[in-house]
Amino acid sequence: MTRKQKRLSIIAAGVGVIGAAVLLVLFALQEQIVYFHSPTDVAEKTVEPGTRIRLGGLVAEASVQRGQGTYVEFAVTDTANTVPITYNGILPDLFREGQGVVVEGAFQSGNPTFVADTVLAKHDETYMPKEVAESLKAQGVWKGEGE
Repeated sequence: MTRKQKRLSIIAAGVGVIGAAVLLVLFALQEQIVYFHSPTDVAEKTVEPGTRIRLGGLVAEASVQRGQGTYVEFAVTDTANTVPITYNGILPDLFREGQGVVVEGAFQSGNPTFVADTVLAKHDETYMPKEVAESLKAQGVWKGEGE
């Protein structure tokens, strides 16, 4: 084997090892990936019950209903579609109607209500999660800075 062939075989082996490592990492993280959806995406696509997703949009006006303890029901909208949400936990301080929110959880089988285990509200006057902003911009609802 010439020097050039040895070098090429070492490089090929290195690329193969790196490729195998990337595939193993992607396979291991496959169950941890949570996809983002807007209410319109949920209405148009079928989301399997029990599949964890992130759902984002605006908290619908006059939709927040507080229950006993930390239980709360509200709706998330992108003005085209609305999804009812239930959540049992402490809401972020900036959570209120008309504000951007991202909830994480899953639909239960036979129930159209989304059961959230995490609620994320925007943190200041100008911030909107990228996915939510893009979805609302596509609907012609949200206008960010400089628009």
